[in-house]
Amino acid sequence: MIHEVDEALRALLRGALPEGTGDVVFEAPTRDWAARRNAPTLNSYLYDIREDVARRERGAFAERGADGTVLRRRQPLRWFRLSYLLTAWTNRPEDEHRLLSAALGTLLGHEVLPPDGLPDALAALRTTLPLSVAVPPPESRSIADIWSALGGELKPSLDVVLTVPFPVSPTYEVAPPVTEGAAVGIRGLDGEQGEARPRMLRKQRTEPLPAETDWGRANAHRDDAHRSTGPQGKGTR
Repeated sequence: MIHEVDEALRALLRGALPEGTGDVVFEAPTRDWAARRNAPTLNSYLYDIREDVARRERGAFAERGADGTVLRRRQPLRWFRLSYLLTAWTNRPEDEHRLLSAALGTLLGHEVLPPDGLPDALAALRTTLPLSVAVPPPESRSIADIWSALGGELKPSLDVVLTVPFPVSPTYEVAPPVTEGAAVGIRGLDGEQGEARPRMLRKQRTEPLPAETDWGRANAHRDDAHRSTGPQGKGTR
């Protein structure tokens, strides 16, 4: 999934490059890489991947068919924050600042990755992919430490963060829905199998309950009188 996000970000950043020149790359901006560069370049280096735990969900989700029948169940998506170190590389600092400014203006115009520029794998998720740029990184990360690890000198850069979902496998197939009622078999005392009669599930009662008939009401009054007098014919509480 990460390489699809790279392609979507590359397509967005190409609009900031001078027409017909330059490229967007994702290599680590080390000294050796900088020495081989020979054209205006936007380097978008992926330096950090962390789960967005605030978006984590529990349980399983049902996937339904066209008729609403549950076909399978799957675990919810897990969202991750992909952090990119965006830098501009040319022969003159002024040109680098101009290129970095164009990249900032391009990214500020989008709060999410443009849907029309998403690869098929991302478009199939049918969800928006949030984008943030130049937001101060957490205290646990330092841009200076990143440049020290790369072995290069500190350069002006933009911190670009994309929040994307990752599908969690596996999915769980479910049994087909019940379409027929249960059948009850009757066996006589002599062991002979009787006729099996179908019994519909959740059948609505149409005949009155015993207490709702005249016989039931009469017996209910008799029982109440018996409880009020007690077995000795005397009133009880």
